[in-house]
Amino acid sequence: MAGKVNLDIQTILDKQFDIDFKGYSATEVDSFLDLIMEDYQTYQEITSELNQKIAELERTNASLRAKLIEEEGRTRALEANPTPAAQGAANVDILKRISRLEEQMSKLQKEE
Repeated sequence: MAGKVNLDIQTILDKQFDIDFKGYSATEVDSFLDLIMEDYQTYQEITSELNQKIAELERTNASLRAKLIEEEGRTRALEANPTPAAQGAANVDILKRISRLEEQMSKLQKEE
């Protein structure tokens, strides 16, 4: 992030300028400083919201990384030692695919 800002709202509000014979209009300076203070307030609110979103996204990211690591571990464990149920499910899937292919082949043969 960028460095620390030099001014805050209260510093701007409390700033007193020397009045000289040919000085600036105090009311113009005050109204301009009021605009600057409004902008500072807006920037502070935006920064606060963005920091909260960053923190939330970092927590979500950490949670998802942990889940990913957990799932990768499960996948490796299943690949290393497939359970009979997993093998049976794979076999059922293969049988369904074969059945679909047989149906398609019989449709093609009927069309010819």
